[in-house]
Amino acid sequence: MKVKLNGKIEDINQATVLELLTARNIEPRMVSVEHNLKILDKEDFGRTPLREGDSIEFLYYMGGGG
Repeated sequence: MKVKLNGKIEDINQATVLELLTARNIEPRMVSVEHNLKILDKEDFGRTPLREGDSIEFLYYMGGGG
């Protein structure tokens, strides 16, 4: 199915957000996920289905500053 992932149209086979993270070797505790303009709770990653045309953004937080 085609989804918009981080601003680019991609063809994916994963059924849930958690499966997509796992397939991309992304540690779920290290990322926030926006799914169709809604920030997901981490406990919902495995039960949030992906559908044709969905928009997904992976949001990473960096530490530091000064």
